[in-house]
Amino acid sequence: MASLVEKEDPKRVFLHTDQNILLLSRSSEGAGIQYLPCKEVSSDVEVAHVVNDLQDDTCIFVSDSNGQPMGYLTSQVLSKKLYSAYHYLHTYIETILETIDESCTVIDRDQNVLAWTGGAEQIFSIKKEDIIGKPITDFFKPDHLELLNTLQDGTSVYHRQHKARDNQVVLINSNPVYLDEEIIGAVVSELDITSQIKLNKELYKATERLFHLEKEVSKLTSTNDPFMKIRGSSPQLKKTFNKFKKAATTDANILIYGESGVGKEMFAKSVHAMREDEHAPFVAINCGAIPEPLFESEIFGYEKGAFSGANQNGKKGKVELAQGGTLLLDEIGEMPLDMQVKMLRLLQENKFYSVGGTKEKEGNFRLVAATNQDLGTMVKEGKFREDLYYRLNVVGIEVPPLRKRPEDIIELTHYFLNEISIKYNRPIHGISQEVMQALLHYQWPGNIRELKNVVERLVVFAEDGEIKLEDLPFEPKAIHAANGTNKVFSDTTGRSLSDRLQVVEKDIIVKELEKVNGNKAVCAENLQVTRATLYNRIKKLGIK
Repeated sequence: MASLVEKEDPKRVFLHTDQNILLLSRSSEGAGIQYLPCKEVSSDVEVAHVVNDLQDDTCIFVSDSNGQPMGYLTSQVLSKKLYSAYHYLHTYIETILETIDESCTVIDRDQNVLAWTGGAEQIFSIKKEDIIGKPITDFFKPDHLELLNTLQDGTSVYHRQHKARDNQVVLINSNPVYLDEEIIGAVVSELDITSQIKLNKELYKATERLFHLEKEVSKLTSTNDPFMKIRGSSPQLKKTFNKFKKAATTDANILIYGESGVGKEMFAKSVHAMREDEHAPFVAINCGAIPEPLFESEIFGYEKGAFSGANQNGKKGKVELAQGGTLLLDEIGEMPLDMQVKMLRLLQENKFYSVGGTKEKEGNFRLVAATNQDLGTMVKEGKFREDLYYRLNVVGIEVPPLRKRPEDIIELTHYFLNEISIKYNRPIHGISQEVMQALLHYQWPGNIRELKNVVERLVVFAEDGEIKLEDLPFEPKAIHAANGTNKVFSDTTGRSLSDRLQVVEKDIIVKELEKVNGNKAVCAENLQVTRATLYNRIKKLGIK
């Protein structure tokens, strides 16, 4: 305001009286003096207030915060000063638009182009002089203009891939232009990423070929370390590998402990690969998936006519199929007690009878058992035979759960992203630090199996190759930064992350507006956002 005040004028003199201020104005011809009442205002008053006052008063007397005179303002003086300020600001804006490399487009409420930068000329091959002042829809299809959506409903866009033309993809930011809470135009900046998209697709195809080639090579190439197929390089996992490798150099029975989903069968297969030749059978049976009446026939097989409905030719059991190889008894804790007695005899004598059979058969196999239960506690509770437990638990090895080896989460996530994106032919550009932090801080009760399912979900819901935090099937925990703020909000209300963030954002804006008595300009400044952004958020969050 102070910069607009006229300091001196020999033709005008201000006269203070007890009641008001009078302006003594001498005519240009030097004859006659006019005495006009003059309103006094402070220098910190808004320009809009001064403009309203000048509609009723010829002149305004301006004083500083201490009441000392600074000068005066008339309509003519104010017009010149404002035009000068406008011209000054306009020059800066023009220079900024000419300097930036990115494409920037500005339209008014009638969709006419007001600004068109050199970057826009390069991307769209349209000269500035050909498009300025004309409707943007004369040059682009309306359904290809994200800018029109911003103009119509005030929606802001940040870093969104957009198909500007049939053969062109751009990354855009857009914002509505607000004046007195009314949209009067829209601004969009665009970065041409068509070449990057093409390169990413080529890289994806190369990665896909490499991934398949890697699998084929692994099939054809023998390796001295079958544990290489198990992903992970954490210290905990390396210690587990060493234990299994030592056990695999013997014929000892191995009992694998581990939570559901840690990959116990993969470890059993790796042990099998180390101590058997490539043609030896690997036979797995899940003890928790077999009905109790059928357990014995599944394990030992049966002879023809052994029971009603049996196969006329009989059937070999898992023990007989595993001859010369490895038998994996998965979820051994689920084995019925009466069956445990027969399994104990098999392990002690290496002999068994088929159901309905009279001839004793030899059991020539190596045994690996696996469980997610505490067999020692089950023995104390009478739910598992002690003698069988000691026979199985010659070498007991625990596979650590995923939450105890967070380093492996990163490697497994990237591996599954690559594998699943190829499976669904959906290229993924990468995974953000925010999403990775959420994965690292999750407890993973379902371990690797759950991690793979979560990654598959993220790939399915990804848009434009971008993985989003809100697509996680679990609620991210609060991650406290060094400054004490939360990067990810945690709650137990059952609402989605997006909804909770909006509640927090709304609360912040409402409180800030209350502090400044509803002054949106000051509120936007305090929140370090543009006024347009603040208006947009107020509208979207339904703040009255």
